[in-house]
Amino acid sequence: MAQWESLQQLHSSYSQQLHELYDRDGLPMDVRHYLAAWIEKQEWERAAQDLDFAMVLYQVLLENLDNQYSRFVQEELFLMQHNIRRYKQNFQRYQESPCTLAGMILWFLGKEKEILQTARLDEQVQGLKMDQSPMNTDTHKDLERQMAGLRNEVQCLEHTLICLEEQQDEFDFKYKTLQMEVMTDKAQQLQIQTLLNKLNECRKTLLAALIRLLDSCGLLQGVLVQGELADWQRRQQRACIGAQDDVCLDQLDKWFTGLARCLVQVLKFLKKLEELMGKLSYDQDPFKQQKPLQVRAETLLRDLLKSSFVVETQPSMPQGKGPLVLRTNVQFSVKARSVSAAPQVLADTPQVKGSRRFNVLGTSSKALTMAESQDGGLVADFRHLISLSVTEELHVISFKTNFELPDAEASSLPVVIISNSSQQQSAWVAVLWFNMLSESPKDVLFFANPPMAPWPVLAEMLSWQFLSSTGRGLESNQLDMIAHKLFDKQDNYDTCQISWARFSKNTANANFTFWVWFDGILTMVKACLEEMWKDGFILGFVSKERVKRLLKKKLRGTFLLRFSESIKDGGVTFSWVDYTPDNEPDVKSVQPFTRTDLAQIPFHEIIKNFQLMEADNVPENPLLYLYPNIPKDQAFGKYYTDKCGEESPYVKYIRTKLVFVSKETDT
Repeated sequence: MAQWESLQQLHSSYSQQLHELYDRDGLPMDVRHYLAAWIEKQEWERAAQDLDFAMVLYQVLLENLDNQYSRFVQEELFLMQHNIRRYKQNFQRYQESPCTLAGMILWFLGKEKEILQTARLDEQVQGLKMDQSPMNTDTHKDLERQMAGLRNEVQCLEHTLICLEEQQDEFDFKYKTLQMEVMTDKAQQLQIQTLLNKLNECRKTLLAALIRLLDSCGLLQGVLVQGELADWQRRQQRACIGAQDDVCLDQLDKWFTGLARCLVQVLKFLKKLEELMGKLSYDQDPFKQQKPLQVRAETLLRDLLKSSFVVETQPSMPQGKGPLVLRTNVQFSVKARSVSAAPQVLADTPQVKGSRRFNVLGTSSKALTMAESQDGGLVADFRHLISLSVTEELHVISFKTNFELPDAEASSLPVVIISNSSQQQSAWVAVLWFNMLSESPKDVLFFANPPMAPWPVLAEMLSWQFLSSTGRGLESNQLDMIAHKLFDKQDNYDTCQISWARFSKNTANANFTFWVWFDGILTMVKACLEEMWKDGFILGFVSKERVKRLLKKKLRGTFLLRFSESIKDGGVTFSWVDYTPDNEPDVKSVQPFTRTDLAQIPFHEIIKNFQLMEADNVPENPLLYLYPNIPKDQAFGKYYTDKCGEESPYVKYIRTKLVFVSKETDT
């Protein structure tokens, strides 16, 4: 398929690039379109070097334009007649330099090929993707179009600058030639003045184009830094507490790099203007006004590079409960996207606790090596932090680059530093509360006056804890039970709020906090019940009242699994329905099993081998159907050990363990 035909079939975003490429008088799109077949067959690379061959192609081009004009006359297309005649007149200026025209056409054809190659590569990449990227939104498509537009503007300026330099050389040659003669001929003087006027207009046009390009760069930079980068930082903050948000930096890296390259090119163009002005300047020379543009371009580039220095992976310990909780005398890892970085731990909290410094032992600065990273990031592993700890005191780890931008700095999200593993639970909940509610990622004074948490926000965070730890989050019914526990019965929990103190420091009618209870259950599920939880067999967060409502109309032996509401470190129990001689439902429960119990015997084995002694001393397993109506062995069969019945290694344990069964048990 011909190149021009292929270009016309591209997606609209690439068509826009094509329109921007031909948005000038160098090679009008009408000429490219109507003479497409002839243009693509010619040896323009040879013509750009061979004057005689270039002159032949130049003459044929003009003949083709005459033929096209005649066709438009026959078809009575008045507007196209006018355009073709104007294009032919414009091409007359290449009569003495046909190689320049050939080089220009060659340049346009090369840019067309780049657009085609980019489009085809993108199509191949999209074909390899199984799922649509979450970054592929309308806003991001618009950003891609803007980036493509900037690249085309830069390319056009590059071509314009080349033409301007040739034009200046032509003026310089003719001016010096005439200086060698006696310039008494007014026609010659007028010719020189005409050339200078034309050169001056071209300089003005180029300078105006540079101003427009810098305007576009500034606007795009604002969108990237204040919009996309800020969104990424918020997604990263949420991901630190369990959200399944996309925090890949590849797309941002592509945009930032593309914009930086454009700004670097602008600085090169401005340097070229200085060179041209050094060779030729005059009164009212517009190039004398280019200095502010250089300052502006340098400022934009410097600000962009500063903003692009970020902490890609937040500080974490190898076996911590989550990121942003660091223990003294324990190694932690943090990754910054930079060439060189040095850490500083800052605790700027004079209004709360006072300011303290931490010693970072070992290497305090690192340089990027390919052994550490394959994607341009810096993996910085620092060994120990020495200090006392307060689990609601926030600290920021800062990185400063020593490469070209000595004042560039990237900071981690606030970390909590502990000195003992027993503090991990309270430290982690401080991290959760901060990243759930803080609007400022550097607010180390956050816990001086921690805000209330709205229930919808809190519910989402609680679900993330299960989702990130086990692969299955919390359902609406489970969250409703938790809301009822926190706020009592409400028609709508969306307007409810809970304070930091109530969430993490005290709970009515209990000797432990809500968070300790919730985290104890999460730890137990992760350690002992993960597969059953992921399979959806554990209702978990369900009140005793709702258990009765769910079971009272079910078949005898229907049971469900739920978490204890009264055990600090997490407990799980099962309740089942039986029927009295009067056919009344009789819901019973067992004493909850703790993490210690489940470490000795798997929960599925307890369910499989659990027995009650009936009146005639006949043992019977009352658990027949997992709610709502799944046969027990069908639900749990895949978990069972090979040995069963009396051969099961767990039967002796089950027989000797005291299990309290009750209709009303505070579990």
